[in-house]
Amino acid sequence: MTESLLRVEDLSVSFRTEEGVLRAVDRVSFDIRKGEVLGLVGESGCGKSVTAMSLLRLIPCPPGAIDGGRVWWNGRDLLQLSPSEMRAIRGREISFIFQEPMTALSPLHRIGKQLVETQRLHLPIAKAEAWERGVAWLRKVGISDPESRMLAYPHQLSGGMRQRVMIAMALILEPKLIIADEPTTAL
Repeated sequence: MTESLLRVEDLSVSFRTEEGVLRAVDRVSFDIRKGEVLGLVGESGCGKSVTAMSLLRLIPCPPGAIDGGRVWWNGRDLLQLSPSEMRAIRGREISFIFQEPMTALSPLHRIGKQLVETQRLHLPIAKAEAWERGVAWLRKVGISDPESRMLAYPHQLSGGMRQRVMIAMALILEPKLIIADEPTTAL
């Protein structure tokens, strides 16, 4: 049997509310192996997105808290890493495609700046090369006229185009694992 790429053991997440503590994820465990696709299926509000976001410690604390469990990646528990160690993993090794791209794209910066910045945070790459790679990835995800889209702000694009930008941003660093939270909702 192939070794796990990502192994989640007994993950528990809760949120503090005015009514008390709400358990959103209760001792969830699963493995993902190289080349495998895993889908979390359930009703709205059952904790799928919270589980996905917890893997990369993207849950806002407070009010959220990862109460227990382990998330193993390359022999390291992601829940125990420092913020700088997590930043090195997010995007480069594990990418996340958000359900709603406006929560992940900055409204203050053009699409091109965000695609270039993503690459330059993780790769030794010149700005011009990062720009060209950004154009190429926008083209790969089906965005017409990618050169002009690089100059657009997120609000100037349709929901479907913003979603495609998020997909390009997740793929551009060629991560080993992509976590997608309903990535085609707006397409």
